[in-house]
Amino acid sequence: MIRIQRKPLFKPHPLFVVFFVFCSVVFFCYATICDNRAFVVLLFGFAGCLCLLLPLQRHFSNTKRNSQVAVQNYHEEINLLEIDINKQKAAIASCREKIVNYFRLKEVAEKLSTCLSLDEVARVVSSVLSLHFGQHVTIILYLFHAKTGELGISFSHRGRIRVNIKAKQGDVFDQWVARTMQSLLVEDARNDFRFDFDFKTERRLHSLISVPLIAANKALGILRVDSPRKAYFSTEDLRFLTTVGDLSAVAIENTQLYLKFEQLAIRDSLTGLYLKHYCLKRLSEEVARHIRSHRSMAFIMMDLDNFKQYNDRYGHIAGDIVLKAVGKVLLSFAERPGVLVCRYGGEEFCLLITECRQDTAVRIAEQIRKSIEYTQIVLRRKKTRITVSIGLAMLPKDAKTVDDLIYKADIAMYKAKERGKNMVCLASRIDKM
Repeated sequence: MIRIQRKPLFKPHPLFVVFFVFCSVVFFCYATICDNRAFVVLLFGFAGCLCLLLPLQRHFSNTKRNSQVAVQNYHEEINLLEIDINKQKAAIASCREKIVNYFRLKEVAEKLSTCLSLDEVARVVSSVLSLHFGQHVTIILYLFHAKTGELGISFSHRGRIRVNIKAKQGDVFDQWVARTMQSLLVEDARNDFRFDFDFKTERRLHSLISVPLIAANKALGILRVDSPRKAYFSTEDLRFLTTVGDLSAVAIENTQLYLKFEQLAIRDSLTGLYLKHYCLKRLSEEVARHIRSHRSMAFIMMDLDNFKQYNDRYGHIAGDIVLKAVGKVLLSFAERPGVLVCRYGGEEFCLLITECRQDTAVRIAEQIRKSIEYTQIVLRRKKTRITVSIGLAMLPKDAKTVDDLIYKADIAMYKAKERGKNMVCLASRIDKM
């Protein structure tokens, strides 16, 4: 607050004061020594002066009072100006903060638009939220499972450090957001009557903000930021997190769509198996790796027996049913580590088994043959079965290049058909037959 220095309203000149005092002393001495009647004159003189000074005193009192009122008015105006200046400063600071937030959001939007995986999205979101809220806050992303719809944790960071959260499906706050699909601001979790939070078993936190992630009217998950400090977040922070959540939801949806398109590019839409071009790419990589490490691997080619008869007898739709049933059997083997199953083309399939000995490969091939043979397929209300002829070639025993490996497995497969079908034929035994 500005203070105004007060000045006296009347300041007599020093010479006037000296002259007045001198005359009084001289007159008093004259009256004492020479003529006592002079005291009467002195008395009347002081009385006259008093009569003159009283109006002046009232005048100066009024002037002083008016001056004090004016000074108070000036002080009030100064205080109002100070309040207005403080408001303007606060508004400028708020605008500056909003501009900074807008630039951050612009940067986030640009980075998220280029993300093609969920890990990249998590890295960008964690970075911007840690920069905005501080390194001590915990950032958690929950996503709904595509099939079960259950809430599951996707990532949890505190600054650049990954945090282990015990509640993998969220606590009472996350379940509330998931149920209501509304934003949540909790200033003091211990005293919030809406929630019954167990602080003995759960991690330490006092305040949090959480928003649902929604894209195209589809609930994707929850984005949450919590702090061990009380009343750490404000409604402005919740708005900022809501904007980041909206951008993140779009980015997450884009990554999911990209993953689907990527899978469609390398997987067969009918059987769910990998396509030929992906198989050849992986086969080339694995052959080079196994040659360098001097390890063996198996390559299996298989062809459905009498498949053309199913198409001619029941139609192409029935053929698709057969291929889908075989694909389902082969997918169960693809769950094993080191096994890659592909649809090579038409009714042909191939299987790549890394770091595998010949006896193990033969056992897996026989298991596939029997599983397909015992699978019942219903075509036009009739139960039928299908068999498969399998050829197996080993690296480096039978071949040392990709082309030779495919050729040897293909020759062994056709040898199995010549010998009566529904069997496994090894490339190493063809020359001995």
